[in-house]
Amino acid sequence: MRHQTFTFFTLLLLLVAGCGGMTTKRARPVAPPERTCAAGTFHHVGSARLAYAAIVKSQAAVSPRAGARAFARFGRLNQNGVPTIFSVRGARVDRRCRPASYFVQIPRRPNGLTGWVPAAQVRVEPIHTRIVVDLSERRVVLYRDARPVLSATAAIGSSATPTPTGSFYVNQRLVPTDPSGPYGPGAVGISAFSNVLTGWAQGGPIAIHGTNEPWSIGKAVSNGCIRLPNATLRRVFAQALSGTPVLIRR
Repeated sequence: MRHQTFTFFTLLLLLVAGCGGMTTKRARPVAPPERTCAAGTFHHVGSARLAYAAIVKSQAAVSPRAGARAFARFGRLNQNGVPTIFSVRGARVDRRCRPASYFVQIPRRPNGLTGWVPAAQVRVEPIHTRIVVDLSERRVVLYRDARPVLSATAAIGSSATPTPTGSFYVNQRLVPTDPSGPYGPGAVGISAFSNVLTGWAQGGPIAIHGTNEPWSIGKAVSNGCIRLPNATLRRVFAQALSGTPVLIRR
C-alpha cells in the first residue's frame, strides 16, 4: 500500500516552523496530507485476537474474483431466518484506502469455500472471540482477545461420520423449540458440512450444540457435530457471536 506518512517527527517540524522566535504571530494551521492507496491493493484481515464478520445488508453476490460473474447469491436472512454472515479474510481498497470488496468465506460446499463480495453489500463488525476444537483431545476451547475463557470436554463425530477439520466460522445461532431434545438448549452452527452425510437436510451442516445424551460427552459417537454439556453450551452460545472463527483440528 502506497500512502503518505504523517509522523510525529513531521508534526514536530511543522510546529517548529510556525514558531518564529519570540513572535506573537500565530502559526497557520497545517492540514495533514491526504492518505492515499494504490487502488486494488490487497490487505489480509484478522488475527488471533480479532476477526471480522460481514453481515449481508439486503442481497449479496459472491464472485470468484472481484468484478467477475457471481457464483453464489445470498439474501439478508438465511433459510433458518437468521442474518446471513460471512467471515472476512481480506479486502481490496480504493485509492482513498476504503474497502472496495471483501474476500470472504461463505457457508457453502465445499468446506472452506471463499469468494469476493462488494463492500457496499455488507456491514462489517469486529469479533473478539475464537473457538478451537481439538478432536484428538475431544475438547473445545473458547478464546476472547486471544485468552482462553472456557475449556470443556466434547463428543465428536464417529469413525463412520467424522467431524470435518479445517478453518470455519460461526454462521448462525439457533434455539431449538424443545430444549430437552437432541440439540439441547441451543446450536452454534458453523460453516462446515459433513463430508459423509451429503444428503441430509440443508446439506448436512455441522454445529456445536447441547445434548440429551450426557453420557456421550467425551466419546466419538455423533454424526459429525460437536456436543457439549448443556450448561457449557449455554456459556458458549452466549459468548460466541456469529462470525466467530472456528478451527477444528486433529
